Amino acid sequence: MGKGGSLSDGVIKKILLSYTYVAIWIFLSFTVIVYNKYILDKKMYNWPFPISLTMIHMSFCATLAFLLIKVFKFVEPVTMSRDLYFSSVVPIGALYSLSLWLSNSAYIYLSVSFIQMLKALMPVAVYSIGVMFKKESFKSDTMCNMVSISVGVAIAAYGEAKFDSWGVVLQLGAVAFEATRLVMIQILLTSKGITLNPITSLYYVAPCCLVFLLVPWIFVELPILRETSSFHFDFVIFGTNSLCAFALNLAVFLLVGKTSALTMNVAGVVKDWLLIAFSWSVIKDTVTPINLFGYGLAFLGVAYYNHSKLQALKAKEAQKKAQQADEESGKLLEERDGEGGGSTKRNESQD
Repeated sequence: MGKGGSLSDGVIKKILLSYTYVAIWIFLSFTVIVYNKYILDKKMYNWPFPISLTMIHMSFCATLAFLLIKVFKFVEPVTMSRDLYFSSVVPIGALYSLSLWLSNSAYIYLSVSFIQMLKALMPVAVYSIGVMFKKESFKSDTMCNMVSISVGVAIAAYGEAKFDSWGVVLQLGAVAFEATRLVMIQILLTSKGITLNPITSLYYVAPCCLVFLLVPWIFVELPILRETSSFHFDFVIFGTNSLCAFALNLAVFLLVGKTSALTMNVAGVVKDWLLIAFSWSVIKDTVTPINLFGYGLAFLGVAYYNHSKLQALKAKEAQKKAQQADEESGKLLEERDGEGGGSTKRNESQD
């Protein structure tokens, strides 16, 4: 009874910890999105410089990662050759910089709620690019599911009260680059047995992002910032915003490491609904019934996709356990046969 009680206590503790990791990630993701919207929106803080904001984030994260790895030695660095760095990390850094630049730019033109609705297309982009690079197998039922998600997002876009075509292009571009980055991580790093936690990934990737963002920044935003002589760098605003962005990277690692990537996908859906509610009730963004109907349809498609992934993981795990059981039983039979053969030999020698 005591043993059973302690087991149930352990299960309860594990469940509570999982929910805690989910809550931390949702809170930080929620905070970063709303904070970025506040800084970039012309009706709020009115600092519409997405490249500069992304560069501030990357500078802060790269510096903090360098201190944690090289100075305080809290994290062990990953051994990486120069060839691997330029062939794998640099392309991933380029895609990440483009994804962050475009997604931050979209906050200038679109509402928080509509951006979250457009982000529902992420599974569609990841699956399509995965099929293109032969990391995913084409399945007609999965593709039908992807089409249903796309139709739902299209309906939500049709019902958007403050539709801005340029903002939609920016956000869809951000989704495409982020999906490509996720697939490239599988192809370029995971396939080679290299795993980067948030600290080491920022240590390697953040400087790449800075270099790639520097070129458009010089031509697009630097001239405007020079003209805006009244601007002064607010260390409280940008410091806390960057700290939230860094903490979010740690929360992603904590959530995926302690639970699974699938849990993060499910938690992401919850976060999206919370952001839509917040955008409507606090920021006073207009959310129409057609918006909600379209996003609801997309939400059902994403939920079914996550359910299918969960079932596939369970089937894979069950198959793995069955193979292990077969191997163990095979070993036992071999041992018994060996023992039986030995006793037969002993009997023959006695005769």
